Amino acid sequence: MSGRILVLGATGTVGSQVVAQLAARGEPVRAATRQGTVPEGAEGVRFDLGDGSTHAAAFQGVDRAYVLVPTGFMDVAEVLRPILDRAAGEGVKVVLQSVLGVDADESIPYRQAELQLERSGTRWVTLRPNWFMDNFHTFWREGIVGHHAIAVPAGEGRTSFIDARDIAASAVAALTSDRFDGRAFNLTGPEALTYHEAAAMIGTATGRTVTYKPVDDASFVGILTGAGVPEDYARFLASIFHPVREGWTAAVTGDVEELTGRAPRGLAGYLKDNAAKLVP
Repeated sequence: MSGRILVLGATGTVGSQVVAQLAARGEPVRAATRQGTVPEGAEGVRFDLGDGSTHAAAFQGVDRAYVLVPTGFMDVAEVLRPILDRAAGEGVKVVLQSVLGVDADESIPYRQAELQLERSGTRWVTLRPNWFMDNFHTFWREGIVGHHAIAVPAGEGRTSFIDARDIAASAVAALTSDRFDGRAFNLTGPEALTYHEAAAMIGTATGRTVTYKPVDDASFVGILTGAGVPEDYARFLASIFHPVREGWTAAVTGDVEELTGRAPRGLAGYLKDNAAKLVP
């Protein structure tokens, strides 16, 4: 493997970490963003998932690609179809960021994308991360800072939250070795926590009282639409908490350690590094 590594979503939560970690290893990285932003240590290229005219230049001279779909998209199978077709046609190895649990039902769009990749004939690795710890300082930050509360429809379900840095490290391992080709990995943190437990840990780390307030789907949709999220996407986000309530996100695996050679960070480690982002 001697060509460039293309990283989609290169300024996002995971993509930015993949770029940084690859660059730190001296790997030739092409960072794909809508604006053509050039992160440190990488070559920038403009790339729009919905604009096929930007795809050819991004893939030129590439032999590996980290492929993901940013938040905001619902029909990811259709969004990814031309990307995966191009990668297969040009013999580019794909490391696909999917979602934990999608292999339970072939009608799930992410699973449809996985199946397309598996049948494409190109080299592949699929990574299925659980819910990100980073959501606490991004999506849920406003509630934590402004109302000292996390209000989501997770019920009493447990989640083995994962740090985006560990997702990125897993991606780097898959991109820089052929040992993991043809396999899917379920990426989790080292422990399964309820949102009550997570809120208490956030409170301890920030020196403030933070509570978890379980809400129903309708209330959650109302919170999101009130913040400007389109209703159809808000309903989609509410729906993906169903697996949490059912206990399907509580599994803890050793896949991060298998890929990277070290155990993933726990929530306490994430909070040690990010607590300042959760205070006014």
